[in-house]
Amino acid sequence: MIFKRVGEGRPYQDHGYSQKQWAAIAPHQVRLDELTTTKRTLDLETLLEEDSTFYGDLFAHVVAFEGELYLEDGLHRALRAALQQRQTLHARVLELGR
Repeated sequence: MIFKRVGEGRPYQDHGYSQKQWAAIAPHQVRLDELTTTKRTLDLETLLEEDSTFYGDLFAHVVAFEGELYLEDGLHRALRAALQQRQTLHARVLELGR
């Protein structure tokens, strides 16, 4: 199993964080098997693009909510990491509550 669970949608309210606010959060390693995805589908073309993060953040965005870690942005990066047999991903983690 790559992820803890495959979810559909966000169980938390919109936090309204901008890219600039996300960039202020220092990234650290997160285990893939502790993440719950917020998307069920992915675009294979995006997954295979070498420069898919060219216009976005280099790090995935994870929201910690009620003791769970939700992969909000970075599904393709996380899957690429898994395909490279890595168990962790560098991510920015936003704490929303316990």
